[in-house]
Amino acid sequence: MARKTVTYVCQECGAVAPKWSGRCEGCGAWNTLVEEQAPESAPKGLGSKKGRKIEFQGLKGETPHAPRQVTGIKEFDRVTGGGMVAGSTLLVGGDPGIGKSTLLLQVASALSKTLTPVYISGEEAVDQLRLRADRLGLTDADVGLAAATSVRDIAASLGNAGGPGGPDLVVIDSIQTMFVDSLESAPGTVAQVRTSAQELIRLAKRQGFALILVGHVTKDGQIAGPRVLEHMVDTVLYFEGDRSHQFRILRAVKNRYGPTDEIGVFEMTGAGLAEVANPSALFLAGRDDDVSGASVFAGIEGTRPVLVEIQSLTAPSALGTPRRAVVGWDTGRLAMILAVLESRLSLALAGLDVYLNIVGGLKIGEPAADLAVAAALISSVSGVPVPPETVVFGEIGLSGEVRAVSRVDARLKEAAKLGFSRAIIPGQSRAQGNNRGNNKKTPERTMEITEISRLEDLLVLFAKPDSQRAGPPVAAANARGRGHG
Repeated sequence: MARKTVTYVCQECGAVAPKWSGRCEGCGAWNTLVEEQAPESAPKGLGSKKGRKIEFQGLKGETPHAPRQVTGIKEFDRVTGGGMVAGSTLLVGGDPGIGKSTLLLQVASALSKTLTPVYISGEEAVDQLRLRADRLGLTDADVGLAAATSVRDIAASLGNAGGPGGPDLVVIDSIQTMFVDSLESAPGTVAQVRTSAQELIRLAKRQGFALILVGHVTKDGQIAGPRVLEHMVDTVLYFEGDRSHQFRILRAVKNRYGPTDEIGVFEMTGAGLAEVANPSALFLAGRDDDVSGASVFAGIEGTRPVLVEIQSLTAPSALGTPRRAVVGWDTGRLAMILAVLESRLSLALAGLDVYLNIVGGLKIGEPAADLAVAAALISSVSGVPVPPETVVFGEIGLSGEVRAVSRVDARLKEAAKLGFSRAIIPGQSRAQGNNRGNNKKTPERTMEITEISRLEDLLVLFAKPDSQRAGPPVAAANARGRGHG
């Protein structure tokens, strides 16, 4: 009888090591190697047995497209690209308690009007699911509930899925609790997560039902388990938000059937998750125009224009190395903007603590927010508020130039819809450099457009009236920075 071989598998990246060590050589994580039993015999080669020939087909042809499984929850349908696709697999990840189970129970209940959904939980009993449904007012929905963790039992129960009388949607909550009895490792390990997901995905594609998998996340915010799990599924959604805030953001990071980087905005209420039809108005609620250090950024999230307030605060630092605290934006990009402001505009920021916050819990990743961040920082240092009812967007280069961004008309249209009357945008080309700073009012936009091509042009907006200022904004900021450095 062959002796069983023991291997150690990293629970973060899936790397295999012959012996245990405190640190994984693959990803560098500590205390993530777990002992697992290797197969008794190694896989053999193909040998002399011939395989079945594969029939190749051309690109041109007729393929019947199954109709989308529209849930009626517009924010969820927007993120998925118009609804669920039969035979597809969707992976939803998010922090504990953020509302993943609540959202998917609402999705299953909405689909029960036209389809047959089932909800299989490996973490809660059926009575607990019924209590949540009662709290959400969904007890009348025709959703099949089950508490199970064995993939073999689930596959046997879904034998008629996608056919007459079988379910059209299957929700697995969560994939980390599922196990395949042919493996000796514990549920939640890399081998179990990978194998369980593979068996469920194969079953969904063979029988034609839509599959939704709930995934736990690590402390870094990534979906726990092997990275190959995100490659196996068709769509990956992250449910983001701060549990201290009522806003939740559903973000698509991968979608084979729709746009990526699309977002859906929800509000957590006592009756569950409610859709937010106009997130821009929500993120700008309670904004004060007369406070320095704040600007409004017109961004694009997927296909949707979104307006969000960017707040900054600079304060004298009592430390040798000033603090740089950022919420909702890239810390490295803030360091770059600070370096450009200090080098190109001679702003003394080295002796100041800098705090930057994206209001509402939204995370911004596009470079078009550079100019809005710079405007907020200059406003905080100079003490002059950004001109009221003004939106700002544009990318900043290392030489201080302001570069053009995409979908300018969509950003301006969203700003005009919310009552903004002025916009600071990048110049359209270098040829307009001599005319930068000129105000233009287009009849179709009815907004005062200020095009700038250099970062120096932004300082003109923060010049105080002659009766209130002792010098230009740059000089005032430098004096402030030197005095507290």
